Parts: sequence; C-alpha cells; structure tokens
Amino acid sequence: MFRVGFGIALIGIVLAACLRWIGQQVRLRRELLTLVERRSAFSRRREWLEAKFLQIANSRGTPRGLEWIDCDFEDNVRFAKDRRTGELTALVGVAIQFRAIEGGGMEHVEAVANQKAATAVFRFRESDWMTEGRALFNLNPLEALEYYQTELEPVE
Repeated sequence: MFRVGFGIALIGIVLAACLRWIGQQVRLRRELLTLVERRSAFSRRREWLEAKFLQIANSRGTPRGLEWIDCDFEDNVRFAKDRRTGELTALVGVAIQFRAIEGGGMEHVEAVANQKAATAVFRFRESDWMTEGRALFNLNPLEALEYYQTELEPVE
C-alpha cells in the first residue's frame, strides 16, 4: 500500500517537473521569437529612429550652449535587456558634431568643432521602438554595457 502511494506521488512529481520544463521551453521560444521580431523592426525603422534621435537630442539643449549639427551612426547595434523591467534597449555608437550657439558661452572653445563619441540609446516600449534623444557621451556601446551592467544585460 505504501509503495503504491509512493509510486503515484513520484509519478506526479515527475509529471509536474516535465510540465514545468515544457512551459519554460515554450516561454523561452516565445521570447526568442519576440527578440528576433524586435531586432528586425529596429532595422526597418532605423533611418527614421536616427532622424528622430537627432531632432530630439538637439531640442533637449544639452550640452548647454551647443547645437547638434550632425550625427554619424555606426552600423553595429548592441542589444540589451533592462534587468528590472525586461525592456529591450538598442545601443548604437555615434560621432556627434556640434556648433556653438551665439551667446551660449561656448563660442570661444576650440574643441566645440571636434566630433564627440557617444552611444545613442533606443528603447522598445509597448509595441514600437522610440528614442528620447539620450546620448551616453564618451562611451561606445560595449563600454556603455559595462558601465551600466547592473541595469542592462547584454542580449546576443
């Protein structure tokens, strides 16, 4: 009697473990498909996103006293997932060209004309890619991932 009950319990435990494993595999496959779809969407919308990035970044007024006049985007994209929210982030290396705004206090700084290296940040929110015009200055995408490693998890 005890052996039969033990056997049934063991079968139940194995069955529950199998069902849990299958559920995890289905969830991982769904996440992978979603990631592939979102990367593809980024590629399709990239030109528009880059233009929007430059427009928003210039309107933010940072750095103070400078106007964004050009932004060269690298081809490579690094994807990462926000460790807290799971939100997908795309990081793209950029070289930014500024011009001093008259009366902004930067007119006499020679280095204003030099290109500045940074990383442009894009996020997938709700159902589409967007940008807030945020640039991580003096960091390429790999350095940005390292610097923000407690917040961002690289996605390959």
